[in-house]
Amino acid sequence: MAFLEISGLKKRFGAVDILKGIDLELEKGGFLVLVGPSGCGKSTLLNTIAGLESITSGDIRIDGRTINGLHPSKRDIAMVFQSYALYPNMTVAGNISFGMEIRGVPKDARAKAIKEVADMLQIGHLLDRKPSQLSGGQRQRVAMGRALVRNPQVFLFDEPLSNLDAKLRVDMRTEIKRLHQRMKTTIVYVTHDQIEAMTLATKIAVLKDGVLQQFGTPAEIYNSPSNIFVADFMGSPAMNLLNATLENSAGGLQVSLDRPNAEALKLPVSAASNSLASYAGKKVIFGIRPEALTDPDGADRKAKSLAEGDCAIEVVEPAGSDTFAVTKLGGKSVIARLRADAGIQPGQSTRLAFNLDKAVFFDPESELRIA
Repeated sequence: MAFLEISGLKKRFGAVDILKGIDLELEKGGFLVLVGPSGCGKSTLLNTIAGLESITSGDIRIDGRTINGLHPSKRDIAMVFQSYALYPNMTVAGNISFGMEIRGVPKDARAKAIKEVADMLQIGHLLDRKPSQLSGGQRQRVAMGRALVRNPQVFLFDEPLSNLDAKLRVDMRTEIKRLHQRMKTTIVYVTHDQIEAMTLATKIAVLKDGVLQQFGTPAEIYNSPSNIFVADFMGSPAMNLLNATLENSAGGLQVSLDRPNAEALKLPVSAASNSLASYAGKKVIFGIRPEALTDPDGADRKAKSLAEGDCAIEVVEPAGSDTFAVTKLGGKSVIARLRADAGIQPGQSTRLAFNLDKAVFFDPESELRIA
C-alpha cells in the first residue's frame, strides 16, 4: 500500500501552470527523488508536500491521511534545506535541540536524542561549536541532525548537496544512503543531479515543464526511458540518440546508420516487437548508451544480440578506469565507453561492438519510445 500518495496535483501561480497534474505513489520507507532541469517544478512539488505552498487542485496523502489544508507543523514532516538554515548564534547542540525545546520535550529526552543523532552523523565532537566554525559538510550534517531528532513520518530534502564541492558531495551522498538504509525512513529528495538521483533513489520522478515525464525505479528510468527527454537527461555521459532508418532484410529487421565517407552501417534488430516492425522503411531515433558501445573484447558476453562495425575515431578521452572514444554515426557525435587499455588512437578506424539488447527506439515526431 502506498504511504505517500499524490494524485492530480496542480499548482498555478496567477495564469501560469507550474505543476500540471502530478500522480505519484511511494511505499513506506521508500526514497523518492524528484529530478529535472531548473524550472521544471520539482522544488514547488516538494514545497506543496511540506505545506510551504498551497495547491490549486489535487490531493496529497500521508499514510492515508489527506494533508492538503494542514499547517506545515501538523504534517509530521521534517525538511532539510539547500542553505542549511542554521541559527548562527546557537551551538550545534542548540540547533539540533531547538525544535524539541519549542515542543516542550524534557531536557533529559533532548540530551538523549542529541547524542543519538550526533553519534549517527559523527558530529559528537562539534556539539559546542557555532555554525561559523563548521565546514559545509559539517553544517549539512547538523541540518540533517535537526531533522532526524524529530523522527517524522516523511523527510524532505531540497537540493541538500548543491553547495558542496565535488568530493564532499560524493561523501555526503554515501552518508545519506547509509542513513536511509539504517533508519528505513520515507524520503522525498529534490536534485537536478541525475547521478544523485540514480544512486540514492528507490523511485525516480523525472519532471519537465511541470509535467511528469516518467516515474519508476532507477533501472526502469535508465534502461527503458519513456521518451527522448528522459533518455537524454538521465545518464552521464548521456545516451547516444542517432538518426536512423529501419529496413527489412533477408535476415529480418535492421537499423541503418549513416557513416561519413563510408557505406551505412547495418545492425540487426533481434526480436523486434510488432510496434517496431510497423516502422520498417521509416526514420527512427536509435538510442544506445555509451557502455553498450565498446571494443569487442570488452563487450558483455551475456548479451543475446551483439553486432560489430568499423567506426572512424575522432577523439579519445582517457578517464582512468575507462576510455571514452568519439565517433560519428547517423549524423551525430557518438560516445563509446571502452576499456582503459583499449589502445585506441584518434584518426584511426576501429571495430566497435554494439550491445543491441540495450538499444531503444523512439519516434522522431512524438519523441516517445517505440521499443
